[in-house]
Amino acid sequence: MKANSSTQQKKTGADTIQRLMAFGALIILFVVFSLASPYFFTLSNVIGILVSTAVNGLLAIGVTFIIISGGIDLSVGTVMTLSAVMAAVTVRNWGMPNIFGVLAAVLTGTFAGAVNGLMVSKLKLPPFIATLGMLNVARGLSLVITDLSPIYFPLETGWNRIAMGSVLGTIIPGFDIPNGVLIMFGSALVAGLILSKTVIGRYAFAIGSNEEAARLSGLNIVLWKTAIYAVGGLFVGIGGVIIAARLNSAQPALGLGYELDAIAAAVIGGVSLSGGEGNILGTIIGAFIISTLTNGLRILSVPQEWQIVVTGLIILSAVYLDILRKKASAN
Repeated sequence: MKANSSTQQKKTGADTIQRLMAFGALIILFVVFSLASPYFFTLSNVIGILVSTAVNGLLAIGVTFIIISGGIDLSVGTVMTLSAVMAAVTVRNWGMPNIFGVLAAVLTGTFAGAVNGLMVSKLKLPPFIATLGMLNVARGLSLVITDLSPIYFPLETGWNRIAMGSVLGTIIPGFDIPNGVLIMFGSALVAGLILSKTVIGRYAFAIGSNEEAARLSGLNIVLWKTAIYAVGGLFVGIGGVIIAARLNSAQPALGLGYELDAIAAAVIGGVSLSGGEGNILGTIIGAFIISTLTNGLRILSVPQEWQIVVTGLIILSAVYLDILRKKASAN
């Protein structure tokens, strides 16, 4: 019992250090880019960083549940796009109120997540293969449904105000923080409570730490893995709502590459790729690091190809630090 308590204390301490390191890295990025360019630390640019983080943050939240359970999801980007397409079809083509468009997007993401979970848990497909297949299915459906053309929301629907309007600004003049940012933070709060205070969160950690032990203890792995992937898909569906509202359209060719940024955000924030470790706060910090880095390099006119190289190096560094952290907690 004492050994288990000591191991848990080491693990908790390592997680805290990881979050502090990530937050410190975020502060350093802000300081460096602020000194490098007078255009970086301005209100409009900071709001731009917040807005760009909203979508990746939501996708990263969804991925966090799945990685903690020992899986991976490569389909979050294209499922987000399919969710946006279904919202557009509901509102634009079927003439239904915005709330039904939001429900269509969220249900699409949740359903795709549940299908991924069933393929992994019931059919025993490797998560990499199952979600890679869903990536292509979702991408193909988006192109088929839209007939390869974007679907634009009519201005009178006010769809873009879901993400780009500011409820807070109307309540407190001057605090014109876009709704999409508030939705991301609200989703992060709910996700954090689900992960730390509910059965599905506890089972996600249990399955990710040792799936065989969880099965022997009586857990229905098929049920709970499916539920975990479905919860991840729910947040991806919300991401689809936000991206559609930002662009005021559903762009069927969008989505590829978003999954890499989402996974990177989770890993940078301390989610272990081997499963069983992670938290939502660290994931959100990781999402801000990705957005801040991309924004800062763009302001400094760094070529896009080098931006990709830098992001890749950061991902590799984060994975290596995760390996070192696990070794330290094991000792």
